[in-house]
Formats: sequence, C-alpha cells, structure tokens
Amino acid sequence: MTIPALLDRNARDHGDLPALTALGSPDTLTWAQLRDRVAALALGLHATGLRTGDRMLILMANRPEHWLADLAAVHLGAVPATAYATLSVEQLRYLAAHSRARLVVAENAAELDRIRKAVADLPQPPRIVIVDGDADPAVVSLAEVEAAGAAALAAEPARFDELWRAVRPEQPVTLLYTSGTTGDPKGVLLSHANVVAQAEVLEVTVPVPDHSPTLAYLPLAHIAERMLSVYNAVYRAGHVTTCPDAAQLAAGLAAVRPLTFFGVPRVWEKMVAGLQAFLAAADPAVRAAFEAASAATLEAFDLREAGEPIPAELAARVAALDERVLQPVRARLGLDRVAWAGSGAAPIPVAVLRFLAGAGLHVLEVWGMTETTGTATVNTPDAFRTGTVGRINPGMQLRIGEDGELQVRGPLVCLGYLRPDGGVEPAADADGWLATGDVGTLDADGFVTITDRKKELIITSGGKNIAPAQIENLLRAHPLIGQAVAIGDRRPFVTALIVLDEDAAPAWARARGLAEDLAALAGDPALLAEIGAAVDAANARLSRPEQVKAFRVLPSTWRPETGEVTPTLKLRRRVIVERYAEAIDALYA
Repeated sequence: MTIPALLDRNARDHGDLPALTALGSPDTLTWAQLRDRVAALALGLHATGLRTGDRMLILMANRPEHWLADLAAVHLGAVPATAYATLSVEQLRYLAAHSRARLVVAENAAELDRIRKAVADLPQPPRIVIVDGDADPAVVSLAEVEAAGAAALAAEPARFDELWRAVRPEQPVTLLYTSGTTGDPKGVLLSHANVVAQAEVLEVTVPVPDHSPTLAYLPLAHIAERMLSVYNAVYRAGHVTTCPDAAQLAAGLAAVRPLTFFGVPRVWEKMVAGLQAFLAAADPAVRAAFEAASAATLEAFDLREAGEPIPAELAARVAALDERVLQPVRARLGLDRVAWAGSGAAPIPVAVLRFLAGAGLHVLEVWGMTETTGTATVNTPDAFRTGTVGRINPGMQLRIGEDGELQVRGPLVCLGYLRPDGGVEPAADADGWLATGDVGTLDADGFVTITDRKKELIITSGGKNIAPAQIENLLRAHPLIGQAVAIGDRRPFVTALIVLDEDAAPAWARARGLAEDLAALAGDPALLAEIGAAVDAANARLSRPEQVKAFRVLPSTWRPETGEVTPTLKLRRRVIVERYAEAIDALYA
C-alpha cells in the first residue's frame, strides 16, 4: 500500500466522513473533499516543475493547507520535508541546500522573508509558493497553484490517477531532519512501506476504533505528529483537528476531547504541575477525595501491571471513585475520553507516570526514533511495565550489542540518510541492523529499559561510567524543576545545572509572597532550600558516584530559540557545557 492508494480508498469508502478541521473553524473537509483538493494541488505543483524524487520544503504551522500541500507532493512521488518554526535563517539555509529543495511552500510574509534570506546565495534557489500573502513575479500563491491544477484536472481527469498510481511502496514519502543534538541534522528518508508498517503496528497496539478524532499540535517536522496525524490518520480514516500553536493545546483538547493523545514528557510534566497546583489551592475535602481515589486507582493499577486479578470489590470502588472524582479532573484537561495516551521522544519520570495513573490517565511510554518511523518498542494496555519503554514492536527484531547499545531490524527501519549529492546513505548495516545510539537493558519478559544515550555517558576522572539521564529524570520529578543537566565528564564528581519550571516556580513563589521573576528566584534562599531538598531526594535513589554533590539554579529558561534544547526539547549538551562553562567551573572550585 501507499499513502495515495489509502487516500483513494478513503475517498471511495469513507468519502462523507470528516477528515480535516482547523481548530476553531466551522468548516471541515470530508475525505472526498480532501482528495479532490489534493488532486488539484498535485497537478498544480506538477505544473510548477515538481517531479518524482524532488524535495519540497514546507514552512508552515499546523493548518489544513500543510496537509494538503504535503499530500499533493506525495501523489507526485515528490518528497515533502517540514522545517521546524524555531530554525534560524542559517539553519534553514542548511536544510534548503542539503535537500536541494526544488520548491518551498511558505505560510506567510514572515516565512517568505526568512526563506528568501536563506536561499539567496544558493546556486539553484528553489521556487517559492506562499499560502497567505501577496504573490509577485518570483512567488506564486498556493491558491493560484490549486486553481491551475483544478483546471488541468477538469481537462484531463485521468492524469492525476496516472501520476499517483506510479508511486511505489519503496519510494520516499517524507524527509525528516533529526534534531541535531551533536552537530548538523541528518535528513532521514522514510518510505510509504515504512509508514504503512507503523500504522499497522499502531492498529494492533493502540486500542481505538477507526475514524477517531485526534488533535495535531506537535510540529509536523516531528516524526510522532507526522506519523499519528498524517499517515495513521489516512490509514485509519480518522478526523484530524489542526492546532497551529502549542499554546492553544488546552483549548484544542477541550474542543476535540480526543480518544488518543501523545505528548512528549514536558507536556505531561506541565499537566501534572497544573493539577498539583489546582489541588494545592483546592478545598481540603476536594484534595482528600482526590487522594483517596488516586490511592485506590493506583492499587488496581499495580495489580494490572503485575498481571494479577483485581478483586471485584476494588474494581467496583475504583469505578465509582473514577466517575465521581477523577473523571471531572481529567475533563479539566480535555482528556476524559482518552482510551490511549502515550509518551516518548525523551525519558519521563516514573513519578509523573504514577501521578497520572492515579488520576485515571494511563500514559504508556514508547521508544523509537525518526529512523524507526516512530516507535520501535511500546507498552500496551494489556502488557506494560512502568519505567520501561515496553516490548519490541510486532514484526521487528531487537538485540543488544556488547557495549549495551540497542540495535533493531525490520520494516520500520528507514531507507537511510539523504546525502548532499541526492544519494542515500544506509542507516543500517549490511544485515539490516540499525544501531540506535541508545543504551539499554532487556528483562526476562522482553521489556526494554533505556539507560542513556551511548555518546552521552559521563566518565568521571575516577573512571566511573554514569548515565546522566537517570539523574536528570529524578531531579525533574520535582515540579519546580523544568530542566536539569548532569555534569561530570572528566570531572571528580557529578554536579547539576537546574532550570526552574516557568509555570510552577512563579506559582510557588506567589503562594509564599516571594518575587515571581525567575532571575530573582534563582538566588532566593527559600527556593534554593526547596531545590536542595529535591536534590537530596534524588541522591537517596542514586549510588554514591552518581549523586549530585553541588548544583546551580540558572536565572533563565531553556528554549529552542536560545539554543540549549532542540525543537523536541532534547538537551543540547555541548551547547550547554560551552555556554555555562564559567558556572560549571565554579561548581568544582
């Protein structure tokens, strides 16, 4: 199967069902309408010169036009690539040059200005299409492209079918650039076969009906959102509501009330911090009711995790408490209808997972990477182990190298990396094994635990090998800590840089009559005592060499725009170590 073949099926078999809605809009595209517009856009893009194998760069937020342009290119056998909105002009220049993009679709005048600066000195600058804004002799509007394509479709209806039927499963369906935590990003090529195989895995492991509503709020440059809200939505004929700004997530969840929801750990941590703040300010009777309901729910949760039967009395009590106490709490988040919730892209503290489980929200951790088309291992509602990333996906193989590195093989492994000359560099070895860069363990029941990134292990001056992720996870379990990085490579002991949570810290300060400014809080004795207690709590669960001996609370937050984290909020350790070298040295003075 290919994505165009699936869209053709949807238009025939589910043509009247909703497919795509912009958040807050009264208008919805059905699957038949969506395919009609994709057909027109495909022929319009073909008229601009876009051909099989050409790359098309998209600079656009989550909105229906993003889906339409992307799918239109795919029907030509072209390869769309979405750029993160947080990229600098220099980074955009790298993507445009490396991909040799033939065409760029820019959302508005601001994005048009950025891409023009980025490609100005390229030997073969791409053609530019603008969605919102005025066209000029060098720029054509998306509406004009679609109108020309609609005319071509009316004149020669069979041409569209000829083009998409020529697309084969082994051809690329998208180009995704990795976050680039250690250097320039790599362009990962995924095939139609890859994304259909992942959709088949999700069909087996995510227990929700076809045609389910979902909210697309993560960037389409992220494999998770692209897989869930583009390819899986096409495969399952789902209804996607596009959310153009993550700041609108709460409103989007309230409007859509999705049956599935995936969040990176930071999203779940913020939800937990918000619920904890709500409970702290609530009437004592409300707080006590939640704690009682949470305790009973966790008791049943632990039995399910152990594979043991839940006594009828406990099951009845949990059901009653859930309806009366916990469901209204989940409704505050817009997650009261969720049948599957997932977390991935980075480690999530067990304390966060258990708090959510106690609220009746079972968040299942998964593991994978862009090169595995999203998930490689999953926890499922029937087989899960908190603190692990689950078992290897159906159809995939897993092995652990001598150095502890996880290696996978199977239909989810990508085509490879795009080379600057347009060729493809294999990501796997000659036998098909992909070295993931993650270090982990495998228990007797097949559950995988990720311990760290292979290249991020700390080796102290005393020769101790230490996994920083475990330390950072334990620190981030405290609601006041938004980010933490463990330091210690070639140093005598471990220290930490700590960034305050930009929501929880001001609320904590306000409740105590302290200044809410993060810079002022970073040096406040009361806050430093609270952070010190969080460090002590983490140290109590660590071996002596792993324990944090000193820490520094920084006066600002880390964002993709400031460079310390990637667009998917992974730590850029090299940048952090260089930027805060003086503060780090002071910890060892």
